[in-house]
Amino acid sequence: MRQAWRWFGPDDPVSLEDIKQAGATEIVTALHHMPGGAVWPMHEIEHRHGMIEKAGLKWSVVESIHVSEAIKTRTGPWREHQEAWAQSLRNVAKAGVEVVCYNFMPVIDWTRTDLNYRLPDGALALRFDIDAFAAFDLFILKRPSAEADWDAARQARARDAHAAMSESDRTLLTKTIIAGLPGTEVSYTLDAFNEALAPYREVDAETLRARLIEFIEIMAPLAAEAGVRLSIHPDDPPRPLLGLPRVMSVANDAQALLEAVPEPANGLCFCTGSFGARSDNDLPAMARQFGPRIHFAHLRNTRREADPETFHESAHLDGDTDMVAVIKAMLDAERTTGRTFPMRPDHGHRLLDDQTKETRPGYPAIGRLRGLAELRGVMHVLERT
Repeated sequence: MRQAWRWFGPDDPVSLEDIKQAGATEIVTALHHMPGGAVWPMHEIEHRHGMIEKAGLKWSVVESIHVSEAIKTRTGPWREHQEAWAQSLRNVAKAGVEVVCYNFMPVIDWTRTDLNYRLPDGALALRFDIDAFAAFDLFILKRPSAEADWDAARQARARDAHAAMSESDRTLLTKTIIAGLPGTEVSYTLDAFNEALAPYREVDAETLRARLIEFIEIMAPLAAEAGVRLSIHPDDPPRPLLGLPRVMSVANDAQALLEAVPEPANGLCFCTGSFGARSDNDLPAMARQFGPRIHFAHLRNTRREADPETFHESAHLDGDTDMVAVIKAMLDAERTTGRTFPMRPDHGHRLLDDQTKETRPGYPAIGRLRGLAELRGVMHVLERT
């Protein structure tokens, strides 16, 4: 696996020079200022490409070309947005990008309830607390019909969690969930968020899956023709939230998409943290099963807590996922297929003086540097034995 690093562009506190010192050789980035439904202009792609090349690095992965809500709901200018997505795909291919990562999660990207959860060793991690999330849904957002999605026991725990929060706690929780996370294009107010959720009241998982398949039936042949591979990111967390359907949470979800669109350019972003947040996902087995169709990997680890729907981000080699077994399965897949693919250390703890600096949630320099070093060490041992 080739060692890559996510970079958020010129405003990223972690510079291209920093990334090069970390030992990564490839860059994962996007034109994050481009809204969903717009064509990425060649001059902007070439400018970004030139910056990366000048630093002695390679832009190998776009993460992500945003799939607009119009495409997922089939409302408004969805056909025009789909055409724009296809043209953006062609344009990044002209710049030499090999992989386009995307997701099909409605409305919200990856979701946490705490961006600075202190671990016993003093590191700060990302955390998803299911009771806090239910409290937000039921008592802060007050989503219509939210009660139907939570059983009585969960509602009681959520009520207690909400009662224990100060007003500033509730404000921070709201900001954490809906005010926009790295790589997302929109932030919401509570009213706007409820409005964004409304179109999905009539969209179930079966309908959303059909739309995903139809979308990739169009895009995968275009990607193959342009010399690019598509890589879908799994749901994070990997379960329905806020009444929204999720269609990339378990092995059967991935298998359904790969079987429906067998074009080899249609593949997976194997995110061990997202899939690993569910105990019924066997990550080493999934890596072996999907190895030839894994085009990109996010390597991170999570630790499920006493309530298995609550988890926090652990160190890369210290969580519920056997990372050594996963990496071995991926290296075996590379040997079988005769091709390599990029991976990046995903997320990272805030360590040392990163705790006093401005960092993007999940993307501090030192925590990812430690993660990349640990993953690199595993790869070196496995490749030599």
